[in-house]
Amino acid sequence: MSSHQSPFQSPQSQPSPPDSPNPIRQQEVTQLLKQVIEPTLKNDIISLGMVRNLRIVDDYVYLRLYVGSHQHQLQTEIQTALSPLSWCKKTYIQLCTIPGVKIAIAVSSGKGGVGKSTTSVNLAAALQLTGAKVGLLDADVYGPNVPQMLGLGKSEVQVIDTPQGKRFLPLESYGIKVMSVGLLAEPNHPLAWRGPVLHKIITQFINEVEWGELDYLLIDLPPGTGDAQITIVQESPICGVILVTTPQQVAVSDVRRSVHMFRQVGVPVLGIIENMSYFIYQNGEQTSIFGSGGGQKLAEELQAPLLGQIPIDPRICAGGDLGEPLTFSEPNSPVGEIFRQIAGAINKTFLSDFFY
Repeated sequence: MSSHQSPFQSPQSQPSPPDSPNPIRQQEVTQLLKQVIEPTLKNDIISLGMVRNLRIVDDYVYLRLYVGSHQHQLQTEIQTALSPLSWCKKTYIQLCTIPGVKIAIAVSSGKGGVGKSTTSVNLAAALQLTGAKVGLLDADVYGPNVPQMLGLGKSEVQVIDTPQGKRFLPLESYGIKVMSVGLLAEPNHPLAWRGPVLHKIITQFINEVEWGELDYLLIDLPPGTGDAQITIVQESPICGVILVTTPQQVAVSDVRRSVHMFRQVGVPVLGIIENMSYFIYQNGEQTSIFGSGGGQKLAEELQAPLLGQIPIDPRICAGGDLGEPLTFSEPNSPVGEIFRQIAGAINKTFLSDFFY
């Protein structure tokens, strides 16, 4: 497959309605939508970033609703909430969802080298160990390392025919369904895709993968705030983002820039994971090689929980090189226990009816 072409063509999307700003009506619609509460997260759909591209055109309301497979009832609730609008002739809701996926969570970092992909893999492993059905989408176009970390380095992606058209068939490792842009590239060759092709491929990876039924889809974002990141965040029903940082201030400052991007599109920050927090000597003594306090300070600024502080452990790197995540191979290790605690907190938030 040429690195300059999309794997397959997708149907032309419908044109968006023209903009016709009406601030008073826009505010009126927004206030009514804030009355629609997502029952699990106990927050309104505007604050959760589920409503995007809200437009008022003449006497019609247009919006996109980004939800998981178990939240389709919100579409009906929106229609009911907007029914008091005397001037509105009709509300058009475009339902944006990934078939079969309940919860989509992005894993992001402000810069490379902080262990974001390693965190994504081990978090996926920890969630799978709780009994959840987990998928992992490696959308890091600058360093797609997830296949190697899960022992899938030489595997090939299949495209299958379904009633909905052609779909990518995800691979599977340790019970985790995996799709990665790295699986489309030749070994040791860069992903030399320019903007329009990159946008199209990322969009297809979001919408045209046959995931089956998943409780969680973790999306490993590229570091930073470029075109690829914005495309993924805007085009996918991400319910929130987990930010990965290291303790030093340089890394924390870069994360703050990422937070601004997520706030612009209304995606909430679910929590902070501080990686490489400390090193544990054989005698049990700890030392903070990269400083301390960065993750806690960031959590306080964002009013988001500090989900966990991951110690430096050479076995994490070894497991990544061998394709054996430490959380799977040694779930009772200090690293494994912390990731399982994080997974438990995520389950308690999103899937408490299923796991508790």
